[in-house]
Amino acid sequence: MKRNLLIITPDFPDSTDTYVGGIFIKNFVDTIKPYFQEIVVVAPVLFSGKLMPNDRFCRDYHYDNVSVFYPRCLFLPRCLHLPGITNRSKLSFDTRPYVVERLLKKMGKRFDLIHAHFTWPSAYIGVTLKETLKIPVITTVHENPAWLAEENDIDHPLIQKAWLNSDAMLRANTYDISTLKNYNERVFRISNGFSTIFRPMDRAACKTALGLPEDRRIILAVGNLEVIKGHRYLLEAIHNIVQEHPDLLCVIVGSGPQRAALERQITDEGLSEHVKLVGNRPHGEIPLWMNACDLFVLPSLNESFGIVQIEAMACGKPVIATNTPGSREVIVSDKYGLFCQPGNGEDLAEKILIGLQKDWNREEILQFAEKYSWDRVAGEILLLYDTTIREWHGLGKATEEIISTIPTRSSSHP
Repeated sequence: MKRNLLIITPDFPDSTDTYVGGIFIKNFVDTIKPYFQEIVVVAPVLFSGKLMPNDRFCRDYHYDNVSVFYPRCLFLPRCLHLPGITNRSKLSFDTRPYVVERLLKKMGKRFDLIHAHFTWPSAYIGVTLKETLKIPVITTVHENPAWLAEENDIDHPLIQKAWLNSDAMLRANTYDISTLKNYNERVFRISNGFSTIFRPMDRAACKTALGLPEDRRIILAVGNLEVIKGHRYLLEAIHNIVQEHPDLLCVIVGSGPQRAALERQITDEGLSEHVKLVGNRPHGEIPLWMNACDLFVLPSLNESFGIVQIEAMACGKPVIATNTPGSREVIVSDKYGLFCQPGNGEDLAEKILIGLQKDWNREEILQFAEKYSWDRVAGEILLLYDTTIREWHGLGKATEEIISTIPTRSSSHP
């Protein structure tokens, strides 16, 4: 008999993918849905009077055997910085746990497992529901390492409850496993995966479709325009390169609070002919940009995994990334990419120049990326689902014994 799965996440795309927050979670859901009778996704949305894009676009919908709900809530987002308001105090003013519990009580459905994405509020909601629904909960800790260290220092009882009472926790990199094991012994390293829309395409055709000049070498970065994404250092690097390589064009896909500052930097450094900020693009269009580029760059100051670099590799592109815990899990050989130091524009420029001159083996990059397809990654998670449910009902071996048989990404690296 197929089971019913409840997924709790702070973000999930709307029915038309106009809003694509949490797209990687939807890709995962679409991969595993054949294995379940029903999947219910609950993604609480801040009531903002339709000022925020998810509040504007996200409405409950149903497709195949998946139902998606967006209950409106009140809370102070982590990205909101107000004088005297700390992250600890933000946890105290958050109606999401109450609203989600009320929605599920009204729904009255039976579930076999909860999968919570992100610690707050999803994991906390999950372990609270666990007590009433009498089912196990698995938490995927997606937060970046800086957040993890910060929350560890905060030592907040709600965060502790979420981590201590999860039946298993997943982390995409090995770097943070030891920190999480201070709270829960059942922490497993399972990576994120990439969608099948990321695949090799004809570069010239992609350039034409996007209106990019055929005679320019393209550097691509994809990510929200936030301080932690390190775009200012990418612009510094481009400034150092274009004197010798005037044919270089850097395209940055994404939007966010740093856009105005980046536009000023582009003007001040005379980079208008060498940098294009193209804003957010539809998710289905991102593979075109990746196939049009010569190098993909991830200049983040910190990353827990950085699935975009895997997506670029799935298009056959080498990656220049900062040496952060998440990227170290991905670029395990200079056959796939190169590292630079975070926050160092000169080092980034040097690595971009080396990357442009290097003769990369596209087939090796594609073969390596395949290890991160959702089909492979989802298989590991489905096994963990099964063993967790069986253990909950006293039907199988201890989770640690069975999960030790799962091939990890590190052990499968060439």
